[in-house]
Amino acid sequence: MFGNKKFDGNKLKYGIYYAIAVAIIMFFLNDYVVNVKTQHIKYSDFMTYVSQNKVKEVQITRDKIVITPKTKEGEKSKILYTEKVDDPDLIKKLDAAHVQYGGAPQENNPIKNFFINWILPIIIFMFLGRILFGRLDKKMGSGVMSFGKNTAKIYAENETGVNFNDVAGQEEAKESLVEIVDFLHNPKKYTDIGAKLPKGALLVGPPGTGKTLLAKAVAGEAKVPFFSISGSAFVEMFVGMGASRVRDLFEQAQEKAPCIIFIDEIDAIGKSRDGNITGNDEREQTLNQLLAEMDGFDSSKGVVILAATNRPEVLDKALLRPGRFDRRVIADRPDLKGREEILKVHSKGVKMSESVDLNAIAKGTPGAVGADLANIINEAALRAVKSNRKEVMQEDLEEAVEVIIAGKEKKDRILSDKEKRSVAFHEVGHALVAALLKNTDPVHKITIVPRTMGALGYTMQLPAEEKYLITKEEMIDQICVMLGGRAAEEVEFNTMSTGASNDIERATQTARSMVTMYGMSERFDLMGLESIQNRYLDGRPVLNCSAETAAIIDEETLKIIKEAHKKVINLLKDNRTLLTEISERLLEKETLMGNEFMEMVKGDKSLENSSVEEQE
Repeated sequence: MFGNKKFDGNKLKYGIYYAIAVAIIMFFLNDYVVNVKTQHIKYSDFMTYVSQNKVKEVQITRDKIVITPKTKEGEKSKILYTEKVDDPDLIKKLDAAHVQYGGAPQENNPIKNFFINWILPIIIFMFLGRILFGRLDKKMGSGVMSFGKNTAKIYAENETGVNFNDVAGQEEAKESLVEIVDFLHNPKKYTDIGAKLPKGALLVGPPGTGKTLLAKAVAGEAKVPFFSISGSAFVEMFVGMGASRVRDLFEQAQEKAPCIIFIDEIDAIGKSRDGNITGNDEREQTLNQLLAEMDGFDSSKGVVILAATNRPEVLDKALLRPGRFDRRVIADRPDLKGREEILKVHSKGVKMSESVDLNAIAKGTPGAVGADLANIINEAALRAVKSNRKEVMQEDLEEAVEVIIAGKEKKDRILSDKEKRSVAFHEVGHALVAALLKNTDPVHKITIVPRTMGALGYTMQLPAEEKYLITKEEMIDQICVMLGGRAAEEVEFNTMSTGASNDIERATQTARSMVTMYGMSERFDLMGLESIQNRYLDGRPVLNCSAETAAIIDEETLKIIKEAHKKVINLLKDNRTLLTEISERLLEKETLMGNEFMEMVKGDKSLENSSVEEQE
């Protein structure tokens, strides 16, 4: 879209190199072809062939004699040649053997011969080479012959098609970026007072929260060119090309200033450098060039660098120092209000029924990011089309949420009566423990309909309100709810099944976090034993202790789980009649909504637990 003047000169240079290479190849190829078709013999051998009547024709040139031998039928002919010697009897001997002879025809147009033998093959080879490398360019993405040329997608003014109105659920992030937009609109207001705009802003957050969308919105609001490139695109096939691409990108940006450069997944080239001998030299060269370019350009010209990552902890410290990426903008998971606003944005182009309640969907999707919510709207629209409806209903949205969480209904999976009964008691065990304990979220739905993601059934709980802190009592009750399914199987069937594997895994993780991270263990008190890596990705915990301490951590974790398990067993034994009654209803209907479930729980006269009333 925007030409690269520097590369035009390189293009001519590479074209000349290519032509020279083809000419050399043609020279040796021509020599090879000649050698394949002809064979040198001694003059004495030639005279022997003549005397034996084996020569058909002879052509005498200035410096050699070209011989065409006689061949048998079906035999391939071979051209022979020998050096020309001063032999006055040659013609007599040829006449005596009845051999046809003559001189070589003189070339009447040497220019034409040169063009046909040399220029035309070079042109053909260059044409075929262009086609070949053009196909390789498409297969290799950025181009196998692009060398140091950057591969950024360049959007002209207004071409991003995105502004801040298209970004919802990230109000704090937008506020942080408004200043950059204002500077690009009114730079004099800042330069007059001596202020300098930050050269770079780093967008940090989990995948799907809208970091790329925010960057495009900044360019759309500022109405300036937008250069977008992935961090991995700087380093590809040829060693040393990454640094060249960085230089080329910044040269183009300076020409188009004011503009915005956006580097997505910058951790691909911005990882912290170390003294490890096995380090990636190419990546480090690219990073060094990026640091040098960020130091070298004048931010007052209006070149702003935005970058996105979900792994800020791995970035090189030099990249984050003041004067480079010195501003960090957090794009975190949206809260309830943010999720509702995101749903409204993505539903603008979708025909929605007037009865649709997006607030209810937002409440039912805690922890969802913008990409998840956009997917929910799209799944709901697809379901409406499949049902031959002209607009999306609330039931479409609710089913879409379940599809995202657990997958589609697996209608071809038929469970035996015994397995189905086990699943029903398992799920009711979760739900009943949640209803009977005080510090748990209300039950929204219980189902034993198998889903494609492997669940034979599930119990959905939704928080009554957004929570940002969890107490020790709430964490213990969460563990109890997770163990409720296994406990129900033990109480009803006096056995265990594999259906509780995920529950046990999550309960163990929660109990371990209480011990190692939250200071909720009497043994370790307020001692921190674990840290989180990749906070915005999988949040994987890493132990910071000795093997002996790790063994004690396991003991403390097991102690919490055993106490919770014992508590749940006793709770379900005390309410076994209710457990059986609700399980039988679930077997009959396959799905119970939260209000119907709670009516059955509250209708049991034997219950004296006040927490049931609190979950109403």
